[in-house]
Amino acid sequence: MPGLTYLAVSRGSAQVWIANRNKPIVNTSGLVLTLDHSGVMKIMNQGRETISLYSPAQPIRNTVATLLDSGNLILQEVNSNGSMKRLLWQSFDHPADTLLPGMKLGVNHKTGRSWTLVSWHTDSIPGSGAFTLEWEPRGSQLQIKQREKLYWTSGVLRNKKFEHIPKEAQRMVDYMIVSNDNEEYFSYITQINHSGWVLEFGGQMRDQGGGDLAKVDNCYGYNTDGGCQKWEQPTCRNPGERFEFRSGYFDFETDSDSNSTSNLNTSLAVSDCKATCWSNCDCVGFDYSFENGTGCVFYNGKWKSANLASVRGFAILVSSHSDKKVKKKWIWIGSSVATILLIICLCILCLKQKRKKVVPKGERTENKMLDLVTSDRSTNFTELQNDVKKGHELRVFSYSSIMEATNNLSLENKLGEGGFGPVYKGKLPMGKEVAIKQLSRSSGQGVIEFKNELALISELQHMNLVQLLGCCVYGEEKMLIYEYMPNKSLDCFLFDSSTQSQQLEWKRRFSIIEGIAQGLLYLHKYSRLRVIHRDLKASNILLDENMIPKISDFGMARIFTQQESERNTKRIVGTYGYMSPEYAMEGLFSVKSDVYSFGVLMLEIVSGKRGNNFYHEDRSLNLVGYAWELWRDGLGRDLIDPRLSSSCINHQMLRCIHVALLCVEESADDRPIMSDIISMLTNESATLPLPTRPGFYTGRKVTKAQTFPKKSKECSINDLSISVIYAR
Repeated sequence: MPGLTYLAVSRGSAQVWIANRNKPIVNTSGLVLTLDHSGVMKIMNQGRETISLYSPAQPIRNTVATLLDSGNLILQEVNSNGSMKRLLWQSFDHPADTLLPGMKLGVNHKTGRSWTLVSWHTDSIPGSGAFTLEWEPRGSQLQIKQREKLYWTSGVLRNKKFEHIPKEAQRMVDYMIVSNDNEEYFSYITQINHSGWVLEFGGQMRDQGGGDLAKVDNCYGYNTDGGCQKWEQPTCRNPGERFEFRSGYFDFETDSDSNSTSNLNTSLAVSDCKATCWSNCDCVGFDYSFENGTGCVFYNGKWKSANLASVRGFAILVSSHSDKKVKKKWIWIGSSVATILLIICLCILCLKQKRKKVVPKGERTENKMLDLVTSDRSTNFTELQNDVKKGHELRVFSYSSIMEATNNLSLENKLGEGGFGPVYKGKLPMGKEVAIKQLSRSSGQGVIEFKNELALISELQHMNLVQLLGCCVYGEEKMLIYEYMPNKSLDCFLFDSSTQSQQLEWKRRFSIIEGIAQGLLYLHKYSRLRVIHRDLKASNILLDENMIPKISDFGMARIFTQQESERNTKRIVGTYGYMSPEYAMEGLFSVKSDVYSFGVLMLEIVSGKRGNNFYHEDRSLNLVGYAWELWRDGLGRDLIDPRLSSSCINHQMLRCIHVALLCVEESADDRPIMSDIISMLTNESATLPLPTRPGFYTGRKVTKAQTFPKKSKECSINDLSISVIYAR
């Protein structure tokens, strides 16, 4: 900007960091960065106007400032021998509009410092603008906000890629996400030269090579394309309407309705003008007031196009239905259709009244569900459950699209079948592979569970939870569409007698244990909804192409408030062998119920034996009891899967058995919480308490050896979950 001077770090022609972006120095012939004998680093001009960048509480004699190749300007204290003593200040802690490799986005909990990108005010004014780029640790995603309003999100990080950032822009980029008591942040490294991410003044995010990272031009609050977010809309605005820059003018001379209003506030930029005009139903166009892109002029009235080079452009409101003749035609068609439908509805009501037919409660519930999820349109499932306030956008698939994707549910596409029904592999028109769960009538998962799973899993975003893409309702058919897991479920690897089970070496198994634990910790503590799964088992742990575990099947899950510790139910649901004693016998469930199931699952992973189908002629017929007896007798090694002999890490396996037995304690109060379990598993120097006799310890004894016929069993996608009502 003429007359204003800034001190900047540049890479080529791009300014990647500006020291005094919000404090420009006026009318000077030059700036100098100085470092005095007290350790004060400041910007000075010939008129002696100064801007302090760093000033220590106590004088520091030996300091040195260095501009690194990374673009980071650092200030360090040095020892008398010239070696570096400590870092005092760095420009990476004070981001501008550019995120360079190695920079952080997030927050330092110890210092209270946040690392956030802030856009330029306009394309010629480096001062802080309307848009910020932030890291949201709870959802593990990047967010662009406009004046604190959520504008765009990257989507969660899956398979080392963000959902709403183009894949080509993420090529040769490695992300780093850190979350601990001291700090939570996102960072990245890359081998590409033009690697900086720039948040532009209009909200777009691009790399310094010109590639798009976030396209927010079409974010108007009514759509979720490419990561755009929804927000409350003026009643006069409709989906499909948008602003476009076009050449022409507003006809003030012949059209008495045309006029303009101005706001000369230079703190307003083009994005502010756009937001203000969009919220004003009378506004049909806008422009900036000054040549530097600040201030706003708003227009209403009649617009006339003029495609001449000498005619300046305006941002005007356009619509996909802007042709008046087309509008009139559709209004006439709509009125006709509405009249016909009204007549049909009246006839149906008369017939129903005549027959005096009473609709059963179950059928009314199903009809309500079908009304809520009309096929062939995208919808937001915030109405599915009162607890859910901000639903994640889900797609409602048409029945015909499901038939096409699965070749009419052919046997060739069938992945397996469990208690809930079959699962099919499908391919969407865009080439994305999906898994389609078709709920059978005998599954016990009715409309309530179906709606519950939609509402819950759409709110949960974590790398160790399966991603729900949408659903399909057609007549009495109910289907859930998930991301496709090429390695199916964990039980396929643990209990399959084929060579497939050999792929699970111990390092892989321990990684799966850690992933499941992290997923449960998120459900119990860090998700916006505190969730109890209630049906954790090996067949509900899916494995992606990298063998990363994903917890699935939330039909039985329940939401807890942060104040609740446990809840009582008369409807016992879950799978025998995995249910905690207090839940199976008394209907009491809490986070400790999931901990019990996790303990059983850990014993299965270590032993390779099923927890709910275990037999031994000399000991308890229950895997939990068998593990306890071996541990009590000092024979814990005998529980370890013999297939692990070549990759055995006995001390780590025995520690997992120890932690698993703590998880299956008879009293829920004695079981650890998930954060403690993760600490026990990862901190091998920590002393573990001794486990006591577990719940469901006693079991049937076999008086003589029994043999059971072995069957060649197809890998199950799920075990049969029970749903029993007890009168108490």
